[in-house]
Amino acid sequence: MSLSAVFSDPRGGPAWLRHDWTREEVRGLFALPFSELIFRAQQIHRVHFDPAEVQISTLLSIKTGGCPEDCAYCPQSAKYETGVKAEKLMALDAVLREAQAAKAGGASRFCMGAAWREPKDRDLEKVCAMVEGVKALGMETCVTLGMLTGDQARRLKQSGLDYYNHNLDTSPEYYGDIITTRTYQDRLDTLDHIREAGIHVCCGGIVGMGENTEDRAGMIAALASLPVHPESVPINMLVKVEGTPLADATPLDPLDFVRTIAVARITMPASVVRLSAGREDMTEEAQALCFLAGANSIFYGPKLLTTPNPARDRDMALLDKLGMRPMNPDLES
Repeated sequence: MSLSAVFSDPRGGPAWLRHDWTREEVRGLFALPFSELIFRAQQIHRVHFDPAEVQISTLLSIKTGGCPEDCAYCPQSAKYETGVKAEKLMALDAVLREAQAAKAGGASRFCMGAAWREPKDRDLEKVCAMVEGVKALGMETCVTLGMLTGDQARRLKQSGLDYYNHNLDTSPEYYGDIITTRTYQDRLDTLDHIREAGIHVCCGGIVGMGENTEDRAGMIAALASLPVHPESVPINMLVKVEGTPLADATPLDPLDFVRTIAVARITMPASVVRLSAGREDMTEEAQALCFLAGANSIFYGPKLLTTPNPARDRDMALLDKLGMRPMNPDLES
């Protein structure tokens, strides 16, 4: 694939406006020499973003455990013995205290996750109150609650929700090996409801689940061919948890993870690409390569829902070492 093929399409428009990436084209990006791939990703990244800026989010589990789904990577599934106990939805005041602390620590976006297949309407109203409270603190809001109906998406929009997270997880072909309790189309339908309600989409996937390069290409192709690219694209490295079916999955080569970040950046250049779960086990060098490949967002804080994440001080020290800064300078501490 030539450099001109990345930057312009046959119809004369710039490649970064495309939504018709084919599996073959994405596969070709994955096959590029590593230095060439990173070079192209960094070039495109600089068209849309300041390469020294990183968007910082905090993720809080507002309802932990007891999920009826069978996602093979998830310690919150009721189907697996992982030591995660089912808990009730957090109280509004407790959530707002966490949000205030996150803002004081430098986060510009506060994300709330609930271990549900889909929310009941009575629970959705409680989440909407949380969204309103976090918005009143001056932060962006994001929730992940499982599948949504169109009416539920519209209600969340009325509450002021900025982003809804709903990952595709993997390629359509490999999906059935990871999840059987909802279909790929179910996920796409929820994304449609979110878009139609006017909420920004946070949608990415997980690598290191035993998939191959073709599956990683399939996942990126599915994301990049959506009618509108997700505004936020989290790329997660599997965090292996004892008791889940993927507890003994073969670790992914860190350079293959970096390649996935780079291909996401090239195919969805105006999206914020988040270096998400799995950073606790990544070296500083691997994370630096991810930033070079076009990642420009992280979660900070000691926990992502139920799995470990680097401490805030460690993250800030790394960003300082790399000469990087939070995307909103007003939130620097």
